[in-house]
Amino acid sequence: MSTRKRARRKTPPPVAATEPPAAPTAPATTVDRRRSLGQLGPVLLLRAAHPRQALLTALGLAVVAALSGRPVREVGIVFATVLVGQSMIGWHNDLVDRERDRADERPRKPVAEGALDPGTVWFAIACGGLLVVPLSVSSGLIAGAAYLIALVVGLLGNVLFRRGWLSWLTWAVSFGLYPAYLSYGGWGGEFRGDPPEIVVTVLAAALGVCVHFLRALPGLVPDNRNGVRHLPLRVALRIGAPRLMYLAIAVTLLVVAGLVVAGTQVGLTQ
Repeated sequence: MSTRKRARRKTPPPVAATEPPAAPTAPATTVDRRRSLGQLGPVLLLRAAHPRQALLTALGLAVVAALSGRPVREVGIVFATVLVGQSMIGWHNDLVDRERDRADERPRKPVAEGALDPGTVWFAIACGGLLVVPLSVSSGLIAGAAYLIALVVGLLGNVLFRRGWLSWLTWAVSFGLYPAYLSYGGWGGEFRGDPPEIVVTVLAAALGVCVHFLRALPGLVPDNRNGVRHLPLRVALRIGAPRLMYLAIAVTLLVVAGLVVAGTQVGLTQ
């Protein structure tokens, strides 16, 4: 019986595993650039200054100054003064609220996020104070005093009354001093104008209360969770947040309309 030898199949040697070539590093995207720019110190300071409120307030007072017949250079001084002062209030607000903002994980808060050092913010406030005093006095001693008092009241509002039903008080006082700042203002530290109309002062104070309500709307839920009971939250708990929003917007529009009518019919100064 013959035997056949089976041919042995030679298995090829194992091929060593090779890693795929590394992909080339992608260039920085637009999002990366924006993030890197957003972490710059000046940008972080700008974000912490509550820029929208500061810009709107400065523009509003500058427009009123222009409509009252003030020359361009005085309108520019009003805009710069209010912009610096409002930025100081915004920086101070973020410093006071940094622990609560961190606990509530509120966005766009560089101080609470740890991206902006509190010492840097305090330095910015000090520089703003050195700048806002001569800017204020350049419109006249009485006008400058009126604005500086409004600024101090705004800073105190970040630490006083804000958790109770008197939270509206500092807003009313600071906004109520703005007509005096404009009516007594002029060019040069020795300038003395005239007192403001009472109706304009009352309406300006009412506008400050309206702004307080509008500013409080986005934080009603965390404020309620933290046990804060300022006036907007007390009203919201009674009538509901949506109704409060509609009511605050409607009253704000009415107050602004009243200011326009009073400015055209009575004027800013007595």
